Amino acid sequence: MAKLAIKTKDNPKLQQNTLADGRISLYLEYYLGRTQWVDEATGKLKVQHYRRKETLNLYLLASPRTPAERQTNKETLELATKIRAEKEQELKNDVHGYRLSKSKNINFLDYFQSYIDNYTKKDVRHLHAALRRFREFLAESYPIYQTSIKPEQITREMAAAFVAYLESKCRGEGAHTIYQRFKKVIKYAHDNGVIKSNPCSGVVCKIDNQTLKKDVLSLEEVEQLIGTTYLGQSSEIRRGFIFSLYTGIRFCDLIELRYSHVDYANRRLSFEQAKTKGHSASSGVIIPLNDGLLSLIGEKPTEDERIFKLPSHTMCLKALRHWMARAGIDKHITWHCARHSFAVNILNNGANIKTVASLLGHSGLKHTEKYTRAVDRLKQDAINSLPEIKL
Repeated sequence: MAKLAIKTKDNPKLQQNTLADGRISLYLEYYLGRTQWVDEATGKLKVQHYRRKETLNLYLLASPRTPAERQTNKETLELATKIRAEKEQELKNDVHGYRLSKSKNINFLDYFQSYIDNYTKKDVRHLHAALRRFREFLAESYPIYQTSIKPEQITREMAAAFVAYLESKCRGEGAHTIYQRFKKVIKYAHDNGVIKSNPCSGVVCKIDNQTLKKDVLSLEEVEQLIGTTYLGQSSEIRRGFIFSLYTGIRFCDLIELRYSHVDYANRRLSFEQAKTKGHSASSGVIIPLNDGLLSLIGEKPTEDERIFKLPSHTMCLKALRHWMARAGIDKHITWHCARHSFAVNILNNGANIKTVASLLGHSGLKHTEKYTRAVDRLKQDAINSLPEIKL
């Protein structure tokens, strides 16, 4: 029978065996320590490791074929992962007399990674970025802590220095986004008694919500991009980004769109925004669809599938950069720039700010006003591009 370890650093580890009937059996393997001695006959060091197995009576399908089977596998694996984490906590409590989260010897970098591993929301990539940036910051500013730092060693001064570091390294709203996720993990650690005093208290990463700091694509550049195709280009990424350019929809919402969100008869798209769902009365968005957008969506299939089957956000960004380079557009364009470009371009074409706010799903005009400022700046730049008047 084939045996594959799912994780390597946990105790117990979540392991799996492929059974004769094709199912995959999940079980836990505990590492209980080792003994070592010198073999008198050979003079070599001998080591004996002690392990114990515990069956979970949980099984995966080796080759899931339908969405329902894949979902069942996902839920089973999530349950096994939760059980493993609970068992590890019990083992730590029994052996060492303390809960893992209360450990005085905890490495905050490992704690941060553990938080990410158990995080289920869609902004997990921002948490990965926050941990990566914090590691880079430690390596540059506090090299003594670059591989291990205790929670109590993170001071308010260090948090302020981290904010300054982010502001010097990140573009647009990146510094604020990353610091918000860092604070989220710090707060979680504080709430669970890992950190006695919150080092981020009073340390602010300011952001000007009234200024658009990301690059946008003009209508001419949008046409230039659409007119650029090349061998090996992902048709799904191309289709999805063009749809975002013409609707302003966020990446996190785009990947969740299904054909059931499309009202073909009334030619409109309706969905709830992941960012505001559950805590805003304006989370629902309705976008009218023209012939071009309907052609990007395509005909409704027999099953309610996702409209855009995109790879990871990272892969999409790589493809997007390559596409921009092929099109000769020298701008730092991310997927979210499609949303900004949409807003600026329809404002330039005469749409009023309330219409733009409604299409973007903004609850008020506060966040939409930055686009009117961007339009004013573009108009000023256009005037300034004219030859100097010499009388």
